[in-house]
Amino acid sequence: MADLGVSRRSLLRGSGAVGALAALTGCGVPAAYVKPGERAGRDTSAQDRSLVFANWPLYIDTDDHDPSKRPTLDTFEKRTGIKVTYTEEINDNDEFFGKISPALMNHQQTGRDLIVISDWMAARFVRLGWVEEMDRAKQPNVAKYLDPQLRSPAFDKGRKQSVPWQSGITGIAYNRRKVGHEIKHLSDLWAPDLRGKVTLFSGLDEAFALLMQGNGADITRWTAHDFDTMCDQVEKLVRQKQIRRFTGNDYIKDLSTGDVLACQAYSGDVIQLQADSPDIEFVVPEEGGELWAESMMIPNLARHKANAEKLIDYYYEPAVAAKLAAWVNYVCPVPAAREVLASSKDKELADLAEDPLIFPDDKMRKRLAIARDLTSAERVKYAKRWNEIVGL
Repeated sequence: MADLGVSRRSLLRGSGAVGALAALTGCGVPAAYVKPGERAGRDTSAQDRSLVFANWPLYIDTDDHDPSKRPTLDTFEKRTGIKVTYTEEINDNDEFFGKISPALMNHQQTGRDLIVISDWMAARFVRLGWVEEMDRAKQPNVAKYLDPQLRSPAFDKGRKQSVPWQSGITGIAYNRRKVGHEIKHLSDLWAPDLRGKVTLFSGLDEAFALLMQGNGADITRWTAHDFDTMCDQVEKLVRQKQIRRFTGNDYIKDLSTGDVLACQAYSGDVIQLQADSPDIEFVVPEEGGELWAESMMIPNLARHKANAEKLIDYYYEPAVAAKLAAWVNYVCPVPAAREVLASSKDKELADLAEDPLIFPDDKMRKRLAIARDLTSAERVKYAKRWNEIVGL
């Protein structure tokens, strides 16, 4: 199992940058949009058995004795004869967007056949016409095993242009022993005894959905009123000094040391924290929690599209998905992988099958929702207000 140390999910934080990103995704640069007929290039997969896969650091299984080896990827190469150039070059959604956007908006190859980005960023790629549609007929495992709750996000109905690599939940983490009572609602964080001991995420995309859910909003179709209500509430909490600060990945350290007693958190981080800090608990508030994903996409003009589609489908084999889930500890997008882990003779692996933070049970699933993404116009407007609140 992975010892990630630093929160991998928190590397994905998008601090609401609105400069070049907002310009490209808005109406100011219509030339950035690529029409459907201009997205596909010549696929050399049959002649060139290779592909380039760009991912985040610490987001794939590695060998316990040799970190340079990636068992699931090595098995794919041996089975198919396809050589995978795997890079851990994605450290921030906006930064990566800036890296490859010049090529995409100018109808050029990016040099990558497969990328993994957060769904809120994936939504922009889809709107801009920067990714190719996959041939699901060549991906029977995806068609059969993809988690139904992740199958049809608003930005990509039917997941024709994206397939989740891993998923996760934004909820509340707290120190049960030090808090002294159970936390069930987001509003419990506003109790007087937690004044100055609570942190929230600084990134707009990471923070807003859970805060809206705490106010009873339906995040699948939230409104301007929901956003304004949420911001008004957070502004008041900041004035009252209820919020200690706004964080990125450093919330893990604050929670571990006891400087913070309750905070917004990611499910995968808490699983890792609990190994050393058993008093830390993760809860999906009764009002709901946000379900999110980071998804695989094939950028326009990819030279090895068929090879990339084959790799995606390989990771949707339940046995392969189980190995990856056991390593990264996020929500597995392949529910059938649970039975694979449950049948393991290794008790630690078998126990993972019963962890609702990797395989959410029906009770938890009823409280999970995927947030509607911000439109280009909303992002420019709302990021400005949010950044003023958090001091960005």
